[in-house]
Amino acid sequence: MKYNRSFTPDRIDNLKPNEIFVFGSNIRGQHYGGAAYAANKYFWAEWGVGEGLTGQCYALPTMEGGVDYIQTKVDNFLQCAREHPELTFLVTRIGCGIAGFKDEEIAPLFKEALPMENVILPKSFVKVIAP
Repeated sequence: MKYNRSFTPDRIDNLKPNEIFVFGSNIRGQHYGGAAYAANKYFWAEWGVGEGLTGQCYALPTMEGGVDYIQTKVDNFLQCAREHPELTFLVTRIGCGIAGFKDEEIAPLFKEALPMENVILPKSFVKVIAP
């Protein structure tokens, strides 16, 4: 399946009212660094919320386990995106910063998002799953 829409910008400075910033978090919702820090500072991600919708964000835990653990959390996220077609979810390179994973490990977890018009993926993820 081909990906036929824009990619998540490398840097997100502002959001439209219907856009959601999807970032890698820890399950405790301690948004100290990377995209989690930006989510808390600029897009109202609540301290203490480590998974799910919070502020104008979606917290996706990536710090507590391996790829299998993250897959369950990505599945939860994709279900949320299906339930909210009115929202556009801008997925950052979750897990590929502080958590230490590579695009090749995390991108395949988002394969089911390819046909979902309201999920925007990073170019590096799309290169892996829909070359």
